[in-house]
Amino acid sequence: MDINGTYINYVQYGNKKGRDVVLLHGWGQSIATMDPIGQGLKDQYYITLFDFPGFGDSPEPSYGYTVYDYEELLNKLLIKLKIDNPILISHSFGGRIGMIYASKRPVSKLVLMATPFRRTNKKANYKLRILKIVRKTPILKKLEGYVKKKIASSDYAKASPIMRKVLVNVINENLSSIIPKIKAQTILIWGSKDEQVPLSEAKYIENNIKDAGLIVYDNAGHFAYLERLDQTINILKSFLRM
Repeated sequence: MDINGTYINYVQYGNKKGRDVVLLHGWGQSIATMDPIGQGLKDQYYITLFDFPGFGDSPEPSYGYTVYDYEELLNKLLIKLKIDNPILISHSFGGRIGMIYASKRPVSKLVLMATPFRRTNKKANYKLRILKIVRKTPILKKLEGYVKKKIASSDYAKASPIMRKVLVNVINENLSSIIPKIKAQTILIWGSKDEQVPLSEAKYIENNIKDAGLIVYDNAGHFAYLERLDQTINILKSFLRM
């Protein structure tokens, strides 16, 4: 589907008489990583999955998107698909987009799984300070490209120039101020051993959304929802029936 000149790869399946469930994947992921949830809910709900620009089978954006650009694209996609007041189920990067959407527009229910909303990685902050020093020091500036490669995260190192800009935009955006604006009933699903998004971040979100609950999977990591897929599906079915 074309959205203002941007091709978006999407799929829909499930019970056309059921409520709309929209699944939002994480960074570096695609439809495939959220499809197991769709398959688990398809008998009762109508499922929509899509690849964000720059992931899966959706081409890269023409410039370095911010999280707000991705949210606007999500909004336009759902308008074109005639989906309103959706159930949003999101993981990691997709959760950032889901939070912005839910803070601005009607959402039936919101599920956030391992969702970052601000920079918390102290090691990443240290790396950023190193880069700033390099950029400001004339003798070192010519080594900026080399330094970036040496200290970059694996996501940054693997990304194209456009997607590197996107990644920097995404991780530097602090969404703390929008969290209290979310009115939809929300559940958070987190792994206690998530090293990318600490459990403390989940507790912050829970405490700042009026109607939110936190479910923790002991000894699970950043992809806790897939590590315990059957449990996740059962929790979602129960939550969506409420």
